[in-house]
This record gives sequence, C-alpha cells and structure tokens, in this order.
Amino acid sequence: MNDLDSLVQQAQADFAVAADPTALDAAKARFLGKSGAITQQLKSLGQRSPDERRTVGARINAAKSDIESLLEARREALRDEALAAQLSAEALDVTLPGRGAGKGGLHPVSRTLERIEALFRSIGFEVADGPEIESDFFNFTALNTPENHPARSMHDTFYLEGDDAVLLRTHTSPVQVRTMRAHVAAFGDRAHMPEIRVIIPGRVYRVDSDATHSPMFHQVEGLWVGENISFADLKGVIADFLRKFFETDDLQVRFRPSFFPFTEPSAEIDVGFMHGEMKGRWLEIAGCGMVHPNVLRHGGIDPERYTGFAFGMGPDRLTMLRYGINDLRLFFEGDLRFLSQFR
Repeated sequence: MNDLDSLVQQAQADFAVAADPTALDAAKARFLGKSGAITQQLKSLGQRSPDERRTVGARINAAKSDIESLLEARREALRDEALAAQLSAEALDVTLPGRGAGKGGLHPVSRTLERIEALFRSIGFEVADGPEIESDFFNFTALNTPENHPARSMHDTFYLEGDDAVLLRTHTSPVQVRTMRAHVAAFGDRAHMPEIRVIIPGRVYRVDSDATHSPMFHQVEGLWVGENISFADLKGVIADFLRKFFETDDLQVRFRPSFFPFTEPSAEIDVGFMHGEMKGRWLEIAGCGMVHPNVLRHGGIDPERYTGFAFGMGPDRLTMLRYGINDLRLFFEGDLRFLSQFR
C-alpha cells in the first residue's frame, strides 16, 4: 500500500515538472508504459494467491486510475499554458484605431479635365465625345488635310494592321465634323440653326515619346459655330478660360500667326506668367483659328452663312503647369508614390 502511494506521489511530482507534452509522455512511460512501475506491479499479481490478487489488484488499479487522472490533469494544464502563451503573443489592442482601406483619388489629368469641362460649361458649352478608333476620312480628309501632309505618315500615326483607312485618332478634331453633321441632321431644316458650342475631351495617339510627349495623351478640342462668330469671340473665350484656369488675372495671352489645315486664319496661343518661377516666360498652350470653309462643308454647314472657331489644347501640359510637374511620363507610369500626392 505504501509503495503504491509513493508511486502516485512520485508520478504527481514528475508530471508537475514536465514542461511540454514530450516530457510528459516520457514521465508517463515511467509509470504506465510497458516497463512502467504500475505495469510491473500488475505483472507481479501472478505470484500472489487468489485472495491477494483481488485485494492487491484493486489497490494497483486504484493507483493506476489516480496516476491517469494526474496525467490528464497535467495534459490539460499544458494545453492551457500553450493557449495562454499563444494568446499573449497574438494579443490585439482593441483600443487602437483601425487601419482601414487607403483612400483613392482622381488622377491629376482627370482633375484637370473636370476643371476644364466645368469652366466651359459655365459659359454654355456642352461636352461631346467620339470614337478613338477613327477613319482616315474623319481624322484627315474631312479636316482639310491633303494626301501628302506629313501627319498622315506612319511616323506620326498609328494605323491598324491591314487597313490604312483605319487608325487611332491623332486629335479629337474628328468629333468636330461628327458633331456638325449630327447637329445639321437635328436642326438643319430650321430657319435659324442653333449655335454649336462644344468641347471635346479625350485620348489621342501619336508615335512620340519623351519627357514632354507620350504615345497616348489627352486633348481638349473646342468648337463654336454660329452666325457672325469672329476671331474676337475666340480671343475672348480663350483669354477668359486661361485666367480662370490658372486663377489669376495677371496672365498675358498672346496669339501668334500659325498654320493648321482645318482653320484659316490660324494661331498658336501662348501665355506669359507675371509672377512666380514662370515669371517672364512665354509658354505655348494651344492652337486655334477660324474653322476652314472646307471643314464646315464636310460637316454639312453652309460657310456662306455660318462661321466658327476651333481650338485644341493639351490638358496634360496644363496639368504639368498647374502642379509644377516636369515629366509627362509620370502621369502614365502608375507609380502610387507620385499619384498619392493628388488624393
């Protein structure tokens, strides 16, 4: 009896110092294994009389049961300790604010396009749109561009493989003719056709790539057609827009004579900044002019009765000037370190 009590006490002590399941299994083997102390006690019953076997066997089984209970209790304690350690290592401070998802924002060029649209809407212009895959007719012929004009060459224009009559538009000007035709179809039978006042923002494509040019870039075309529209109207609209866009009245606007097949007379538009880093510099902003009579005819407009002006500007360049960016390629590389500044 005393030996069995000692075994139970020894098992309890050995189990208590077992620091992990492996050590506990080793301690278990010393008492309950094939060569364990309790197993040896059970084997010795064969040497006893039947009466002793019953009495001593019951005591051995009771001791075995006690040891098994102590073993299970220690296993449970080790599981609890392991769980506590895991929870401590993975503890969360629920009082901390959540990280949340990062907030996106408009691309800087999209911001500029929205600003341009809002400014022109405020003076009665609508926004028109057209296809980016365009026909040679609308992209060149309808805009009074002759067959031998350099812009038609493969050096400037992306033509679709297998079809020289289909291309990626090189400007948004084709939408001018499409808009005029749609307008004539809707209102041409009236005594006085309503004026056409639209801006045409969109992507355009040319074979060019450097710090100030991209194979894909944006353009905003403007068109105003009506009776008695003059170059003075063009100058007033452009000068007012540029001063509002750059938010300063201290801005000089200069019109330099130039040439475009689809306007006559034509001019380049320059701005001169009066303050800041750009003070004293003239920068080319856009091209413009009175819509050529041939373009009006292709649009179904009578050039003897109606006149109009058109202009084309690059919102990418306006964005560079507004935000002080010196490399156009930054807009289209998708670098979040750059784009996140405009959120």
